[in-house]
Amino acid sequence: MAKSNEITIEQIKKLKELSGVGLTDAKKALVEAEGDFDKALEAMRKKGLTKAEKRGDRETREGLIDAYIHDGRLGAIVEVNCETSFVAKTDEFKTLAHQIAMQVASMNPLYVSEEDIPEADREAKMKELETNFKGPENMKEKILEGQMKKAFSDKVLMNQPYILDDSKTVAEFIKEAIAKTGENITIRQFKRIELGVTE
Repeated sequence: MAKSNEITIEQIKKLKELSGVGLTDAKKALVEAEGDFDKALEAMRKKGLTKAEKRGDRETREGLIDAYIHDGRLGAIVEVNCETSFVAKTDEFKTLAHQIAMQVASMNPLYVSEEDIPEADREAKMKELETNFKGPENMKEKILEGQMKKAFSDKVLMNQPYILDDSKTVAEFIKEAIAKTGENITIRQFKRIELGVTE
């Protein structure tokens, strides 16, 4: 196993770039992992994601609008926001916005997050589930709660499996981007259009 004094500046820079943490934290992580790059990266990713969660309540007034068109028959337009125009102009942010547009076109979500589901839609779904309920009465509330979550899971963008890596959700993909950029990132709105299909 590599000793801490064998850690190179290239390793430190690479770890900083991949995890979104500072140089000092990257070096410290490599020392703690005794030069094991993968172990250090995992530790720093967790730390970066923790920081990302703290950034989640910061205002996002900048950003950009991006669109994805598939075969001239299907398209999506999205508004993705960040904190500064500097980050909004980076290739990484532009790529992220485009990938979210692809996600919307491909997976056809109806809502950005669970908070966006209208109360009327929730109530209508709950009535439908209650009408069709066939389980034990003492478990009814818990079962219906699970069925509700499942009913809306594929309709909520942030809960969907990310199309380019289904081992993570869209929310986790955004969180990783927050960790790398050091800024809060939010998806404000989207619109999906399919040829011949109207809402």
